[in-house]
Amino acid sequence: MALIVHLKTVTDLRGKGDRIAKVAFRGLSFYTRVLENCEDEAPFDETFRWPIASSIDVNEMLEIQVFNYSKVFSNRLIGTFQMVLQKVVEEGQLEVTDTLIDDNNAVIRTSVSIEIRYQAMDGTVGAWNDEEFLESPNARSEGDPYETDVLLPSRRQSPSKTSAAERALRSKGKEKTKGDHKAGKGVFSAMKLGKARAAKDDHRKQDEPAVLEAEDLDRKAMRLGGGLDPDTISLASVTAVTTNVSNKRSKPDIKMEPSAGRPMDYQVSITIIEARQLVGLNMDPVVCVEVGDEKKYTSMKESTNCPYYNEYFVFDFHVPPDVMFDKIIKLSVIHSKNLLRSGTLVGAFKMDVGTVYTQPEHQFYHKWAILSDPEDITAGLKGYLKVDVAVVGKGDNIKTPHKANETDEDDIEGNLLLPDGVPPERQWARFYIKIYRAEGLPRMNTSIMANVKKALIGENKDLVDPYVQVLFAGQKGKTSVQKSSYEPLWNEQIVFTEMFPPLCKRIKVQIRDSDKVNDVAIGTHFIDLRKVSNEGDKGFLPTFGPAWVNMYGSTRNYTLMDEHQDLNEGLGEGVSFRARLLIGLAVEILDTSNPEITSSTEVQLEPATPVADNCTGKMEEFFLFGSFLEATMIDRKNGDKPINFEVTIGNYGNEIDGMSKPIIKRKKEGGAGNEESSELLQNSSDEEGNDEEEFLSISATPPMKPLITDRNYFHLPYFDKKPCIYIKSWWQDQRRRLYNSNIMDKIADKLEEGLNDVHEMMKTEKPHPERRLRGVLEELSSGCLRFVTLANKDQNHSSRTRLDRERLKSCMRELETMGQQAKTLRSQVKKTTIRDKLKQSQNFLQKLRFLADEPQHSIPDIFLWMMSNNKRIAYARIPSKDILYSIVDEETGKDCGKVKTVFLKLPGKKGFGPAGWTVQAKMEIYLWLGLNKQRKDFLNGLPCGFEERKLPKGQGVLFFPPISLLYTKKQVFQLRVHMYQARSLFAADSSGLSDPFARVFFITQSQCTEVLNETLCPTWDQLLVFDNVELYGEVHEMRDDPPIIVIEIYDQDTVGKADFMGRTFAKPLVKMSDEEYCTPRFPPQLEYYQIYRGNSTAGDLLAAFELLQVGPAGKSDLPPIDGPTDMDRGPILPVPLGIRPVLSKYRVEILFWGLRDLKRVNLAQVDRPRVDIECAGKGVQSSLIQNYKKNPNFSTLVKWFEVDLPENELLHPPLNIRVVDCRAFGRYTLVGSHAVNSLRKFIYRPPDKKTQHWSTAGEIVVNIEPEVPIKKMETMVKLDANSDAVVKVDPTEEEKEKKKKKKKGGAEEIEDEEPDESMLDWWSKYFASIETMKEHLRQQEAAAAEAEEKEEMEMTEGSKGQGKNKEKIKVPKEDKKKKQQQQPQQPEVPEKRNKQKIDELKVFPKELETEFDNFEDWLHTFNLLRGKIGDDDDNAADEERIVGRFKGSMCVYKVPLPDDITKEAGYDPNFGMFQGIPSNDPINVLVRVYIVRATDLHPADINGKADPYVVIKLGKTDIKDKENYISKQLNPVFGKSFDIEATFPMESMLTVAVYDWDLVGSDDLIGETKIDLENRYYSKHRATCGISSTYSIHGYNIWRDPQKPTQILSKLCKEGKLDGPHYGPGGRVKVLNRVFTGPTELEDENGQKKQTDEHLALTVLHHWEEIPRVGCKLIPEHVETRPLLNPDKPGIEQGRLELWVDMFPMDMPAPGPAIDIAPRKPKKYELRVIVWNTDEVILEDDDYFTGEKSSDIFVRGWLKGQQEDKQDTDVHYHSLTGEGNFNWRYIFPFDYLAAEEKIVISKKESMFSWDETEYKIPARLTLQVWDADHFSADDFLGAIELDLNRFPRGAKTAKQCSMELGTGEAEVPMVSIFKQKRVKGWWPFLARDENDEIEITGKVEAELHLLTAEEAEKSPAGLARNEPDPLEKPNRPDTSFIWFLNPLKSIKYLICTRYKWLIIKIVLALLLIIMVGLFLYSMPGYMVKKLLGA
Repeated sequence: MALIVHLKTVTDLRGKGDRIAKVAFRGLSFYTRVLENCEDEAPFDETFRWPIASSIDVNEMLEIQVFNYSKVFSNRLIGTFQMVLQKVVEEGQLEVTDTLIDDNNAVIRTSVSIEIRYQAMDGTVGAWNDEEFLESPNARSEGDPYETDVLLPSRRQSPSKTSAAERALRSKGKEKTKGDHKAGKGVFSAMKLGKARAAKDDHRKQDEPAVLEAEDLDRKAMRLGGGLDPDTISLASVTAVTTNVSNKRSKPDIKMEPSAGRPMDYQVSITIIEARQLVGLNMDPVVCVEVGDEKKYTSMKESTNCPYYNEYFVFDFHVPPDVMFDKIIKLSVIHSKNLLRSGTLVGAFKMDVGTVYTQPEHQFYHKWAILSDPEDITAGLKGYLKVDVAVVGKGDNIKTPHKANETDEDDIEGNLLLPDGVPPERQWARFYIKIYRAEGLPRMNTSIMANVKKALIGENKDLVDPYVQVLFAGQKGKTSVQKSSYEPLWNEQIVFTEMFPPLCKRIKVQIRDSDKVNDVAIGTHFIDLRKVSNEGDKGFLPTFGPAWVNMYGSTRNYTLMDEHQDLNEGLGEGVSFRARLLIGLAVEILDTSNPEITSSTEVQLEPATPVADNCTGKMEEFFLFGSFLEATMIDRKNGDKPINFEVTIGNYGNEIDGMSKPIIKRKKEGGAGNEESSELLQNSSDEEGNDEEEFLSISATPPMKPLITDRNYFHLPYFDKKPCIYIKSWWQDQRRRLYNSNIMDKIADKLEEGLNDVHEMMKTEKPHPERRLRGVLEELSSGCLRFVTLANKDQNHSSRTRLDRERLKSCMRELETMGQQAKTLRSQVKKTTIRDKLKQSQNFLQKLRFLADEPQHSIPDIFLWMMSNNKRIAYARIPSKDILYSIVDEETGKDCGKVKTVFLKLPGKKGFGPAGWTVQAKMEIYLWLGLNKQRKDFLNGLPCGFEERKLPKGQGVLFFPPISLLYTKKQVFQLRVHMYQARSLFAADSSGLSDPFARVFFITQSQCTEVLNETLCPTWDQLLVFDNVELYGEVHEMRDDPPIIVIEIYDQDTVGKADFMGRTFAKPLVKMSDEEYCTPRFPPQLEYYQIYRGNSTAGDLLAAFELLQVGPAGKSDLPPIDGPTDMDRGPILPVPLGIRPVLSKYRVEILFWGLRDLKRVNLAQVDRPRVDIECAGKGVQSSLIQNYKKNPNFSTLVKWFEVDLPENELLHPPLNIRVVDCRAFGRYTLVGSHAVNSLRKFIYRPPDKKTQHWSTAGEIVVNIEPEVPIKKMETMVKLDANSDAVVKVDPTEEEKEKKKKKKKGGAEEIEDEEPDESMLDWWSKYFASIETMKEHLRQQEAAAAEAEEKEEMEMTEGSKGQGKNKEKIKVPKEDKKKKQQQQPQQPEVPEKRNKQKIDELKVFPKELETEFDNFEDWLHTFNLLRGKIGDDDDNAADEERIVGRFKGSMCVYKVPLPDDITKEAGYDPNFGMFQGIPSNDPINVLVRVYIVRATDLHPADINGKADPYVVIKLGKTDIKDKENYISKQLNPVFGKSFDIEATFPMESMLTVAVYDWDLVGSDDLIGETKIDLENRYYSKHRATCGISSTYSIHGYNIWRDPQKPTQILSKLCKEGKLDGPHYGPGGRVKVLNRVFTGPTELEDENGQKKQTDEHLALTVLHHWEEIPRVGCKLIPEHVETRPLLNPDKPGIEQGRLELWVDMFPMDMPAPGPAIDIAPRKPKKYELRVIVWNTDEVILEDDDYFTGEKSSDIFVRGWLKGQQEDKQDTDVHYHSLTGEGNFNWRYIFPFDYLAAEEKIVISKKESMFSWDETEYKIPARLTLQVWDADHFSADDFLGAIELDLNRFPRGAKTAKQCSMELGTGEAEVPMVSIFKQKRVKGWWPFLARDENDEIEITGKVEAELHLLTAEEAEKSPAGLARNEPDPLEKPNRPDTSFIWFLNPLKSIKYLICTRYKWLIIKIVLALLLIIMVGLFLYSMPGYMVKKLLGA
C-alpha cells in the first residue's frame, strides 16, 4: 500500500526568490529541493511516496506548504494547500490544480498543481506493496529511509521498481528527521544508524543557523507546556537514531556490561501488627518471620487467639536481583514456644520477595495474610495475620501511607495479603514437574580415575553423575542420580503441594552432578509461572511441555574450581551451552474434601510415564551459515597471539569441549545428538539425487595474527577475503514458536522505535508529535491484525504442546484487543492528550515484550567465541530466533541474513566493573539459520560483489557453502569527522575534572582529537579526516548502510595509560561520487550522541560525520575543506562553517550570593575562595571572599559577561562554575567545580506586549466565603473538612446522610458532641489534619481510578465528545465557585461539617522542598564536585564527591534587551535582571524547630527495637536530647520544640538526626535529615513561619508569627510594588485589581467581638498565588515529613521524621512562646466490670455417681496487654443448667489516650531490661468462661472480646442474646464505654467446635462502668464482693459446693432435693410390693386356716 504524490508546479508566485515546498501526510513530511531565483513559476516536478500500513481513511488530509527559502532566517510561508483524500481513496488517482491560502485563511493567487495516486492493499501474504517479491533481492529499496521505517509494519522494506532518476530525486527530498529514537536504554540509543535527512533550512551555504526546525524559540518554550523539562533529558539521541534503512544491516544492540549477576542492596521490612481468629483454644502465639534463611521471632502473647504485636523487623541483603526475588518470605504462627520446646505450628503463609516487589510502591500495607497448615491441607484456614511487608532496593523510595489512628474497622476479607487478581479463597493444588531426560551434558569429573579404570578393566565411562533438583516455594525435590551418563533418562516426576495460585513466581530446575564431596550445578533453568499460565477468564492453569529447555552456563571444559560457577546457578548470562533437559509441568487443583487425599505437603518423587520420542517435534536438519566481514578493536592484551573465532549452536561446532562419543545410530533415528557433527558425518555416503554434496561443518575461522590499529586496539586483516563458517545441526522442528515470537518482537520493535520518535519530537519540540503518534498506533493496530492472520494458519502437528495451543489462543486474543485499543487510542490522540496517550502506548509495549518471550525453547542460542591460542577470551551470545529464516518476512528473525555489529565481552564476573567497559572486539558478522532444505538463499543478504571460495569437494556444486568470500568490488572513501564538543563527561581525575580527548574508530583506522585540560565539557571544534577508507561491496549499498563509527572518550594522564571515560556510536552520512554536495543532505548537521560507560550514561557528544566517496578523479572532486587551519593549535582543522552552529550575542548575568560547606582541600582549610564562571571560552570572576570563616557571602552580587552562543538553544554549551582558593604568592588551588548542563531554565525571554493587558483591566471580584480553603487538584475541586459555607445541603438531606452513615458504621450512637474548646490542643488539630490528608490521598486515588475507568470506557466506545476536555489552564475564581456548586454533594462533607470545627494545618507527606521546588525561586544551589567517580555503576558515590555548594543564579538573554524593561521605576542597573534582591549581609535569626514524631525507624538494637532521641545541629550549636530518649520504640512521639539562635549565612544548614541510645558503647545514628534554612528564609514562598488557616489570638490555634496578617500583606505589596491593600467597608479588600471578601470580626478570650482586618488580609495571603505578576503560593501552617537517611546505607530510607521549622529575624519583634506540642499524657481511668450471672454455659463434666453433665463455672477477665493482671471470679460449682451466679467485681485501672484510642502500658520487657517500654494497645476487654478442674488443667469454654470504643450493646435478657453480638456479622447497635460510661447487658461467649465452626458456648450478664481516676477515688469500690460498696452474695442453689468436703450434706442434698419424689415413689412401691409379698406369703396359710376352719 502506498500513497504517491507528484508535485508538478507552483504558479503565480510574487516576486523573485528561492522556493521550497513541504508535503505532509500522517505526520510525516518531505521537503523538495530548493529552486533558486524562480520568478512566477516554480517547477518542482518531484514525486513523494508514503508506504502505509493501513488503509487511508476518507477524512485524512494531505498538506502542501510553499515557502520562500532563506539561508539565514527561518523560511517564510507563502501559502498552504490542504485536501481531504476522500476522492483519492475512491478513485485511486487524481490530478488537482488549486489555489493556496495564506496564514489568515484568505485565498491567494498562487496555485499548485499535483497528481495523487493511491495503491490500496493487495492480498499477497507478507506484501505491503504490490511490487514485492518480484525483483532480485539485491535491488535497493527506494523511498525515504525514515518513512519506510515509520510506516512499514515489518523491518524490511522490499525493493520496488523505481528508476534511478526518481530515486535520486527522492533522496534530495528527504525529510530532515532529527534523531528521534532512543532505543531502550541500550548504548545504541546513541546510535545514529543512517538516517537520511533534509530540512527546512537545510540548504545552507556557509554560515547559517543549524536550527533543528526553524521554529521561533520563544514559541517553542510555550509549546512545551507541562511534562518533562527538556533539560532533564539528555539530548543525546536528539539523533540517536537506530533505524536501519536497507535490509543489509541490522540494528546493533549493546549492553556493554552484564548487569544480571551483580549484587545489590535490598532491605525487606516486615511489621507484624496482629493476628485474629487463630484456631485453637487458649494459646500463647509467637510469630516467626523468615526471609530466605534468616529467622526472627516476635514476643509471646499469653492465652489469646487474637494477639496484638505491632513489631517491626528488618532484613538486609546484598545479593543479585534474581536471587533476591526468589527468596521466600514465610510468616508462621507458633503456639507455646519456649526455651525447651519448639512449639507447634498453627499456620503459615509464604510468598516470594518478587511478588512484593512487583506491587505498587513495592509494598503491602496493613494486609491480612491467610494462615494455613501445610501439614494438613484438608483443614482449611487457621487464622489471619495482619502485616506490612515492603521490599526496598537501592534508590527505591517507599511512600508510607500515613499512619494515624486506625479507627476503621478492619475488613479482613477486603484487605487480604494477595496481589490484585488473586482470588481470596486459594485452593491447594499439586504441581507435577516431570523430568524425562537430558542430553549434551558436559564432563564434570576429572578423567584420571577414568583412564586408570579404562586401562585396568577396559570400561569407558561418561564422566558425569547427573540428577535434577527442583526448587519451588521454598521446598526442594530431587530425582534419582543416573550414574555416569551424558544422556541420562529419568522419567520421574516431582510433586509439590502448594496453594493455587501460588505467590511464588518461579520454579527453579537445576541439573546437578552428584559427587562424594560436594554436588555442583551443571545448569539451571527457571520456569516463570506467569508465562506458562493465564489468569484471565479464558485463561489456563500452568502447563509446560513436554519440551526441551536449554541450559547455559560456564564454558564446558572441566576444571576443579570453575571461576564461572555462578553462571551455572542461573546468575548472570550463560556464556556457553551446558545441556538440554526434557521436562513437563502440570497442575491439578485438589478437592480437599476427598477423603483419600494425603494431607501433607511434603515433596514426593514418583515415576512418570515416558513420552514418545517424537512428541517434541520432528527432527530436522538445520543449517547455520556465518561470515565475518570485520574484526576490529581487539583488546591489545590479546594482540600478540593468533586469533580465531568459533561459532557453536548447542554442542555442534564446539571443537574443544564438545562430546567425544559419536552415536551414529541415534543420529539417524533422529535424536538431538550432542556429539560433534564432523566425526559423525565423515563416513556418510553421498546420497544420490541430492543436488548438494554432504559437507562437513566448519565452525571456526583460520587463526590470524592481528595487526595494530593504535595504542589500545588491534584488528584482523579481513580485507577483501572474508572467512565463513557453516554448521549442520539436528533439532526438533519447533520453528513456529520462534516465528510467533518474532512477529510480536517486530511489532514491539516498531512500536518502541515509533514511541522513541515521538518522545524525541516532543523533547526537541518538533511540530506535530501527535501526528507521528497516530501513525505509530495505526501501525501497531495493523501489525496486530497481521499477527492474527499469520499465526492463525498454524500447522496442527502432533508435537504442539498444550501450552503452545493455549499461548497461541491467548496471544491472538491479546493482540486482537490491542489492535482495537490502538485504533481507538489513535482517534483520541490530540495535542493536549499526547503525553497521556504516550503512557498508554508504553503499556502496549511492555505487554508485547512479555507476550513475545517464548517459555518453551527449541533451538539453542548461538555463541560466538574469540579464541587466542585455543583459549576462550571473549564471547557474544546471539538468540537463535533473531537469525532464524522464514519464507514469510514478518516471521524472519530481525538479524537473519543481515550484517550485524556485535561487541564481544568477557565472560561472567570478569565483565563486571571497568573490565567490562572496554570492548574486547568489534565484529561485523553475517548470520543465517534455517532448515537445510531452505538453504538456497542463505547468501542473499550479504553486501554484493563477492566471489565464493568453496572446498575442493564442493566446487561447482550449487548452494555448497563457501569457506570464504572474496570481494572484487571495493570503493574508496574519505571520512570526515566533525568533533565539536562534549558535555557532562565523567570526572576521571581527583580534581573532579578530566583531561578528555576522543578517539574515533572506523573500520581499521583510528584518530584522536587533541587533549583539552581540566574540563568536563570540552569544545574540541576539530575536523578529523580519514583518507583511503576502503569498503567492500556495491556502491549503492554503502550509501544506505555504511559501517558504524565508534567514538571512545579517554582521560589523558601524565603517567600510566589513559582512562576510559565512555563510548558512543554513529553512522556517517554518505555521499557517492555522482551526487552533488548540496542541500538538503549536505553539509550534515551537528547532533548529540549519548555517551555510555558500562550501563550508565556518561555525557553527550555533539558531532557530525560524513563519508564521501572518492571518485575516479581522485580527491580533487571532493568538496574543499574550507576554513583556515588554526595556527595557534598547530595543524588542527576546525569544524567547517556550514556545519558549526550559528552564533548570536548573548549576555550572561551571574548572581554571586555565597559559598557554603566547603570541605578542606589537601587538609588545608579554604580561606579566600573565589568563583570563576566560564561559558564558551568567555567568563567572569566573582569578588574574592576575604575570610570564608567570618562571612562566606560575596561582596559584589551581580556581574556579567557577553558571549557568542548558538542560536539553537539545544546546542548551547554548558556553563562551568569553578571554585578556587587563593593562596599566598598568587597560587590558587581548585576546590570543586560544577557544570550547568542546560542554560535553558536561566534564559530570560522578554515578555510579549500583547499578553499583559488582561491582567490590569477592570476589577476581578474574588468572592470567598469565610473559611474555604479550596484545594484544587487537576480539575476536581476538593473541599476541606471545614467547608461550612460552601455546600448548601438541605438539613433533611443531611440528617439522612447522617443516619446512613450511622447505620453503615454502626458506630456513633450518640451524637458527637461539640469538642470543648478547652479540651482541644495542638494534637487535636494535628490528628484532624492527618485525617484530612488521608481523605485527600484517598480521593486522589479514587479520582485516578475513576479517570482510568473513564479511559477504559473511552477506549471501548471510541471517541465521542472530544471537544469537552479543552480545559482552561487558569481557572479564575468564579469558575471555581461555580464548579463547587455543581459538584455532586459528597456525603462526607456535610457530615464532617457538623462534627468538626477544629482548625487544621497542612500535613505534607514529603519534604517542603519537593513541594516548593527546593525553594530555588530565585536563589539556586549548585553542588561543587571534586574527586573521580567510582568504578561501580551506580552513582551513589556522588554524595561523597560533593565538597561544598555555591549559591547564586544566572540569567541569559540576547542583547540588546527591549528598552521598556530597563526603564521601569526603581530599575537598578547594578543588579541587571536581578531586581529586588535582599542584601546578603549576615543576619541573626531565631530558629525554632518543632519535632513531632518519627515513624518506621530502622531498628538499631538486637531486639529489633531502638531507643531513639533527637540531636539537632546548626553551626556550632549542637543540642542532644539524650536524657529524654524513648525506650524501645520505632514510632516514637517526641513532641518537642528547640530554639536556636543562628547567623545566616555562616550557620544555615540544619541537621536533625535521630540517634539510638545505648547503655554501653557509643550511640548509633539511625538516620538524619538536612534542611537548608537560608534558601527557605529568602524564598518568595515565605517559608519562615507558615500561615494558619484562621487568625485567632487565643486558644490552641493562636497566631504564631510576630507579624500580623495585615503587616505581612502590606510588606508583600510594598516589595512587589503593588497597589494596595485597600480595606473597604463590608469586609472587602482590594489588591491590584483583585477584590477579596471575608469576615471582619474577631473574638478575644473573653468572648468579646471587635472589628479587625486580619481575616481579610489572611484571605488574601491564602490566595496570593492568584495575584498577577508577583503571586506565588505562600507556605501554610504545616508539618512536613522528611525521610531519614544514613550515610552508611546510601539511598535506603531509615524512617521518617515529622517536624516543622519557624524562623524569626532577631531585628523584628520577638515571637511569642513556642507552642506546646508535648505528647498527650494518657488519662488515668478505672474500668469496673461486674459479672452478675452466666447462662447456657455448655456443660463439660460428667458426675461420678450419676453421670450427669454439669460444669464448675468461673469467669476470667483482663484488659488486652495486661494478661498478667487477669482476674477470676469464684467458682460456681456443679451448675447443671449452665447458669452461674457470681456478683463479682473486677477492677482494671488503665492509662488511656483518647486521641489515639489506645491504652498505654509501661512495663519491663524482661527481667534484664534496663527500663520500662511503653506499649500502645487497642482498648479491648476480654472475658472468658472456664470450667474449673481440681486435678487437671481447667477447661476453656468460650470467650468474648469487647473493643471498649465500639462494642455491641448487650441484650436485655439472656434469651435475646445471640451469636451475632460476638461475631459482628449482623448490624447491631454499637456503643463506646468512653461515651456511655455505664453499660449493662448480656453478651455471648464464643468458641470453635471440632469442625472449626464458631458456636455459642454460654452467655454472660455483665456491667461495665468506666470512671476517671478522680471519680474512682471519690467513690471507691472493692474487688470481688469486698468493701467498700460490696456486692451481695450470689443466691446459688445448694449444689454449688464441693461434694467430698462434706459428704453428708451432699447426701442430704441428693436425697432432699433431687430424689425426694423418687424416694417417695420407691417407698410406696416397696410398701406395695411388701404388701403383695406378704399377701402372697400369708395367703396359702390363711386359706388353709379358713378352709380348715382352724
